[in-house]
Amino acid sequence: MPELPEVETVRRGLLPAMEGEVIEQAEVRRDGLRWKFPENMAARLTGARVNALRRRSKYILADLDTDETLIIHLGMSGRMQVSGVKIGDFFHDHQEQQKHDHVVLHMSGGGRVTFNDARRFGAMDLAATDSVQKHKMLAGLGPEPLGNDFHEDLLKEKFSGRKTPVKSALLDQKIVAGLGNIYVCEVLNRVGIVPTRPVGKIDAAEISTLVPAIREVLSEAIEAGGSSLKDYRQADGELGYFQHSFKVYGREGEACQTSGCGGEISRITQSGRSTFFCAQCQR
Repeated sequence: MPELPEVETVRRGLLPAMEGEVIEQAEVRRDGLRWKFPENMAARLTGARVNALRRRSKYILADLDTDETLIIHLGMSGRMQVSGVKIGDFFHDHQEQQKHDHVVLHMSGGGRVTFNDARRFGAMDLAATDSVQKHKMLAGLGPEPLGNDFHEDLLKEKFSGRKTPVKSALLDQKIVAGLGNIYVCEVLNRVGIVPTRPVGKIDAAEISTLVPAIREVLSEAIEAGGSSLKDYRQADGELGYFQHSFKVYGREGEACQTSGCGGEISRITQSGRSTFFCAQCQR
């Protein structure tokens, strides 16, 4: 499932086609994906101008001049495909309708935004902009890891006295929003903390390294266009490239890349998810 860097990359790719433009026609080709679409979604979107396109955790939010916000979640295989406008160095002509093109937005600037989702685990909904943070998909989310509300003191408070494994804690969207399995594995390797360590056993000095490492890994992944493992593509159809920079994720049995370590990458299962780490340099 796309994590914060992938969703942020998609948001940036959608900007030239959507922000400041009017949705001249919205086509909704089924009654829903993971959940049913909101009532009269096509009519509520048609004619609306996109005032701003932002991200909250793993969700893209399109604020409309109708005082509603379109909430978009890519799910496991969802793609937002842009055609008819230039994105960076790429321009794609409009293509014929594909089987899994479920929602199509025809924009006033000549662009077309298509939500394609083969496995139908994605979602779209509409909510009042002034209360969108209370929506069931957004309520209770923790601070953004790249924002000012995420800092050492917050982690100290959330970690204090708890026995939760650090990987599980960082995946808890109520503690910090947007982190996923891939990037937590990479962060913990970068700071030398074993994923199974209880958060209450992580001292202040180690916490002080966690926050900047999280920001660094996410920022590097965004600059690389995210990570493409299975279905993920950027809005221009290109792959992300951060998977070529993985130090531990998906590298079970390979030599640890940490200088002077000499260890080997191991894989265990935590809460049904694969965890990759080096038992020699992560303590």
